[in-house]
Parts: sequence; C-alpha cells; structure tokens
Amino acid sequence: MGLDIARGLAVIGMIGAHMGSTPDLMWSDPQTWAGVVHGRSAILFAVLAGVSIALVTGRTVPPAPEELPGVRLRLIGRGAAIFAIGVALELLGTGVAVILTFYGVLYVAAIPVLRWSPRRLFLAAAGLALLGPPVLAAIQLLSLYATGPGTDLVVSGVYPITVWLVFVLVGLGLGRLGVDRMRIAVVSLLAGVVLAALGYGLGAAAEHIVDGEPGDSAWSSSSSFASLEDGTWGVPADEVDLDGYVCDVEEEWVGCYPEETGSSSVDEEMWEELSYWEQLRDSDPWKSLLWSTISVQPHSGGIPEIAGSGGFALAALGGCLLLARPGRWLLIPLAALGSMPLTAYAAHIVIILVVGGGPMGFVNSNATWGWSTLGLLVATTVWALLWGRGPLERLVGRSAGAMAAPRGVEGVRSD
Repeated sequence: MGLDIARGLAVIGMIGAHMGSTPDLMWSDPQTWAGVVHGRSAILFAVLAGVSIALVTGRTVPPAPEELPGVRLRLIGRGAAIFAIGVALELLGTGVAVILTFYGVLYVAAIPVLRWSPRRLFLAAAGLALLGPPVLAAIQLLSLYATGPGTDLVVSGVYPITVWLVFVLVGLGLGRLGVDRMRIAVVSLLAGVVLAALGYGLGAAAEHIVDGEPGDSAWSSSSSFASLEDGTWGVPADEVDLDGYVCDVEEEWVGCYPEETGSSSVDEEMWEELSYWEQLRDSDPWKSLLWSTISVQPHSGGIPEIAGSGGFALAALGGCLLLARPGRWLLIPLAALGSMPLTAYAAHIVIILVVGGGPMGFVNSNATWGWSTLGLLVATTVWALLWGRGPLERLVGRSAGAMAAPRGVEGVRSD
C-alpha cells in the first residue's frame, strides 16, 4: 500500500505542475512550497518505475537465466503499451511534456541490468549521477545545442534517459532489497533526507559562487530560462528584470535580448561567416558547461538536482512506506489513485484538454488542480472498490502477457 500512496502523491504532484499556479520553490519561504511539485514529482515517478520493474521481475530475487527471455518480452510489451498511451496523449495537443513515452522506454532500458545486485545498481546510479551531467553538457556544447528526437531522448530533452536512468537504477535496487521491509523504508527515508540536504545545499552554494546564468548573448539568454513541466520554456513576467533588454512580440510569444545585440533573431549570414570554433567561443563554453553541471533547478540535469531531487524522492517513498500501516484507512483514496497511475495521469491530460478549451489550451489554476485531484481521488476509489485494477493498467498487463505468449515463454509475473 505504501508504494501506491507514493504513486498517488507523484500523480497529484504532476497534476499540480501541469495545472497549478505555483511559484518557484524557496525552501526558506513556506509560501512557495507548492513549487515542490516541479521536477520532483516526475523524479519520484521514475524511482517508482524502478521499484515496479523489480516487483514484476522477481521482487527481491533476480530472474533466473532460464526466465530471462520471458521477463524481457514482458517488459518490452509493458513498455510498448505505455509508450503508445503516451503518444496518444501527446496527440491531444495539450502542450504537456508527457512523461509516459519516456516512462515506456525505461522498461526496455532496464533489461540489461535485471540480474544486477543492489550494490551494483547503486554504484552504477552514483556513477551516472556524477559523470552524466558534465558529459551531457559537453556534448550539447560541442554540438552547438543541436536538437532532434534522438538527442532530446538521450541528451537534452525534458527527460534525458541518460540522466533519468539514475532514478530507475535506484528504484530497482530498492525493490531488490525489499521495499516492504521496515528497515529498508527507514533507510530510504534517512538516506533521502541526507541526499536532499547535500544536493540542495551544495547546489545553492555553487550557484551563489557562480553568481548568474551562463552567457550574455541572445543565444544563451534564451537557454537560461527554466524548463516548465508542460514542455515550454519561460518564467513568470513579474519575476523578470528586463532592464537593458529589448523584447520582440510575436502572437503569444515574447523574445527578449540585450539591447546592445540589436536583434533577438540570429542573422543567418552572420552565422555562416563564423567558423565552428568562433560559434563555440561565443557561446561562453566554460560558464555554460559549469552552470549545466552545478544547477539545482528542476529538469536542469545538474548533479545537485539529481542528488537533491533524487533524495527528496527517496525520503517521500520511505515516508509513504512507514505511514502505510498506521494511516491505512485514512490513505485509502490516495492509495486507490496510486494503484492506477497510468489511468489517473491520462485522465488529467484529458481534463487539461477540456478545461483549456481544446488543443494547446492553457490551465493555470490551483482551484482546477484541487477539484481535479478530488475528482480523481473519488473516481479511482470507486473504480478500485468495484473493478480493481484501472483500465489502462489492465491494458498494459495484457500487452505484457501477449508479448511473451507467441513464443510460449513464461515470465515471473504479468502485473
């Protein structure tokens, strides 16, 4: 039940990130604490993905070699179904950076490590957390911030799998240790608190030392805006100091640049005349590389963010596991919501489509966040009492079983 409670919190957090009007989080100001939903909800979801993979592949006992073919096929079937659901939600055109496509890929990406020990999983996660951010930042810099479907998935997107695999490895390691054990729940809570304190503390100190955002050019100024959960880039207008900047307005978008640059649009002829090394130099490479590595902002992929937000996810998971028994009856609606996270997540995307007035509609209301959450809590509780598993969860389970069935290979579990 504790895992379902944690999933429920993750879903509510992502609903808030996509619907709510939440400020930038400052731990010293309780009035901004609602901003905790940004980035951290998705990371908790990723950690829980790792735990789920452990649960469907033998729990604390890794699958035996003879079981691996069936287990792999079931994970591929599960991942493919989740990916397809994510694509369908993206086609609704809400502008939300749907996590399910990435979530589905994670099930396939975890296949090579299914038989790893918890110790090896944690060491791999630590290595990726420390080496991934500077390597990815260097790749982006050397490619002059090239983009594309592949690079967005692996290097520079909202959910770059190279970095986010850290959270899956940690969740898989916890699942192998046994998340239903009281000792593991306590260790998760304490380790999470320590990691969060270290990550956020060191990140804040490092950002203060660097004192500013990378670069002063029009190119780097645009890249310094924080990535929002809905996949857009920007910050609230009342939090931007535009002194010395000129802004161009085009329909619903505003582009600002330092007044001395003369234009926010890149002159193609000018860039054609610059060599690769001149363009690299003008992008302020060392500061850009440093900032990308030390950032603690949501979805920045910096080392402090991975440690801090990853620690926050571990602490939240540990707390939910510990509260599951004493708060069992009070937390049933939250657990019901978390028992069908795919269904609830898809439902909130549909709500955004309807309330926002159609594709590319925008919802920015804490009241809508609250009413949507309440409605989903009631609906999922009633569904769980009457029919058990959620509809999309049933679909994913059938897909996993169907993938292994043609070859007659049995996996560990199908749900």
